[in-house]
Amino acid sequence: MTITVAGEKKEYKDGLTLPELLEAEKVEMPEYVTVSINEEFVESDKKESTVLKDGDNVEFLYFMGGGC
Repeated sequence: MTITVAGEKKEYKDGLTLPELLEAEKVEMPEYVTVSINEEFVESDKKESTVLKDGDNVEFLYFMGGGC
């Protein structure tokens, strides 16, 4: 299946889960990453059970603290 990850189309196996994608994309500290699929945020308690579908658009959002 083809999904778009951070603006780039990629091929993955059918039935890919969100945790598998996070591992495949080498996302550091996935427990702190907010994920949106098709512009909808994935709730933390649903990350483990989320299965991606052909044509999905996935974005990883990293929040950083800082400033003066």
